[in-house]
Amino acid sequence: MKTQLTQDLGIAKEALEKGHVIGVPTETVYGLASNALNIAAVAKIFEIKGRPSNNPLILHCLDRENAAPFIMEFHDELALLSSKFCPGPLTLLVPKSERVPEIITAGSDRVAIRFPAHPMLRALLETLPFPLAAPSANQYGGVSPTLAPQVLEQLMGKIPWILDGGPCEYGLESTIVGVENNKIVVYRLGSITLDELSVVLGYIPELKNNAASNPQAPGMVKYHYAPHTPLHYFQQNEALKLDSGYIFLHKIPEGFPPQQCMVLSISGMPQEIARNLYRVLIEMDSKGFKALYIEKPAPEGLGLTLIDRLNRATAKFS
Repeated sequence: MKTQLTQDLGIAKEALEKGHVIGVPTETVYGLASNALNIAAVAKIFEIKGRPSNNPLILHCLDRENAAPFIMEFHDELALLSSKFCPGPLTLLVPKSERVPEIITAGSDRVAIRFPAHPMLRALLETLPFPLAAPSANQYGGVSPTLAPQVLEQLMGKIPWILDGGPCEYGLESTIVGVENNKIVVYRLGSITLDELSVVLGYIPELKNNAASNPQAPGMVKYHYAPHTPLHYFQQNEALKLDSGYIFLHKIPEGFPPQQCMVLSISGMPQEIARNLYRVLIEMDSKGFKALYIEKPAPEGLGLTLIDRLNRATAKFS
């Protein structure tokens, strides 16, 4: 199969209607999408990614009206967050209707639903009579792509089309929330921070973002988001290794050669660090270093999400 980039929504629509899996842009990371109501097409997503069948997918809908047939109940707290952050990088775990195939929820009675903000994906959803099932467009456990050419590199020959919507705005996956005991629970830290949720809710939601076996939502497994090159946290006063690459938040320390280093944000802005993290990890992973070292962000705001991703990425090599 030949894989091609396109910006033609008609081509993307036709491919999805024929049961193909394609790459699509979102404001968070690129997704690997199929018709969510076509069980055979959804099964292809798991096959292409090498994703375990017990790891659920996210349902992408244009808006709450379009999502209504797939939802049994929409809690007031979720409605509050939806009104503030949607469309955008927030995923809502809600009781599902019988119209949602079990392959999407891994047998759970709840389904993860998102209303994406990317204008190209929204334009595509407007033309479709079905929602899209879409995890990130990478091999399972790897680094999520934030550029269409990165999808092409990882999935060449496995899908027919990648809808090229340019660089992703946020660069980190959506925040996943649900309700337990009438309170919001966070199942995956993401582009919307705990602080932002707390301002709207009036309380700090509980964090339940780890799962030993059957995850309730995507991104809860221990080993995830990892490059092929062994990744470790950079320790202060660590000696330079000539066969290693280094990723720093906003400044290269004295004595470290620029050709071995990349900076996530010269300004040090958390949003820019987040936007560039996966892109830089993928780029450094391709340079042939024996190991990569990354500076650890401060544990606050978006830094909590960054640490969550990096903890899962470095765990594979610890």
